[in-house]
Amino acid sequence: MAFSRMKFLLVAVFSLFITAFSNTSYAQENPTPDRHDVPTGVAATKDEGKFNPAELIMEHVMDAHEFHFFSIGEHHYSIPLPVILYSPQRGVDVFSYGRFEHGHETYNGYKSEDGKIVAVDASGNVDESVTVYDLSLTRNVVQMFIALILLIWVMVGVAGKYKKGANVAPTGFQNAVEPVITFVRDEVGKPNLGHKYEKYMPYLLSVFFFILINNLVGLIPGSANVTGNIAFTMVLAVVSLLVILFSTNSHFWAHIVWPPGVPVFVKVILIPIEIASVFLIKPGALMIRLFANMIAGHIVITCFVLLIFIFGAMNQVAGWGFAPVSVAFTVFIYMIEILVAFIQAFIFTNLTAVFIGQSFETGHVDHGHEPHDPHPTHDHKEKEFAL
Repeated sequence: MAFSRMKFLLVAVFSLFITAFSNTSYAQENPTPDRHDVPTGVAATKDEGKFNPAELIMEHVMDAHEFHFFSIGEHHYSIPLPVILYSPQRGVDVFSYGRFEHGHETYNGYKSEDGKIVAVDASGNVDESVTVYDLSLTRNVVQMFIALILLIWVMVGVAGKYKKGANVAPTGFQNAVEPVITFVRDEVGKPNLGHKYEKYMPYLLSVFFFILINNLVGLIPGSANVTGNIAFTMVLAVVSLLVILFSTNSHFWAHIVWPPGVPVFVKVILIPIEIASVFLIKPGALMIRLFANMIAGHIVITCFVLLIFIFGAMNQVAGWGFAPVSVAFTVFIYMIEILVAFIQAFIFTNLTAVFIGQSFETGHVDHGHEPHDPHPTHDHKEKEFAL
């Protein structure tokens, strides 16, 4: 919680700082109609030579059609990805994003404008009469597939070792994965799901490791911030919502649509809140928490790096002088982000387990294997007192 608060505070402070100094961080005042005439490595904007930190931050955290690593002068070092387009007027087109030469060229009647592919006419102007559906494999999609392959490879490998020798002490990578699996089982599954925990462990473990792998891979320089994409977290939240809904029963819905022991005029207010809690608030909490925490960390790291260029645009000595401080803080936040990668995977999985547990008949389970009795007898109370 303290790490999250510190990250959000840093985001706010450096956003204000960048906003205050961005208007004074211009190298020259001559505009240019095409931002791609200036290397992206120096954060070119639509006005040539202007240093716009906010735009560079957005380029870093948003999706793209290539893995861009760095630029030196006019040379861009990146891995272009496949472009898949469908247009009712032109049909299907498949080609490499490198055909656009970082926005300088048109190809087969299309061009890239600020990362968005649009149709153009013979003279190179945008053709509004042509509808384009972009079905491309963007870097978020490609990296998500990479994370999925890593997840399957790790889990199949660990499962294979267990099949070969279930009574043999774990070794190698299995020795590192097993404590994590045990932790999710004992600290997430059993406390929240009681005797039904085994039924949900495959889903909980899959969600935990899938989020964890995407978080860690996203920290590699030049990679995509998949878990910092609201569409990705929304899909995860919807899947968790479906699991929650399929875990409910008539007793649960009876308490939602007509809460017992509540005055009628209170029920009129409470019923919409309960329904919104099931379909909006709970999945929204899962979606926003993961998205906000992961994108905040990337923004903070980018802000610290950009401070070097912000000071350097004002004064070269100030830029070089602040560089060691910026690098030190960047490394510090980067180490925190590694910890946050584990924490956010745990929080998403734990909240999912909590919401599933609340959908059971009693809504509460103890840390053992039996549901909690909402009306304990005198003997039960004596046992609890003795414990």
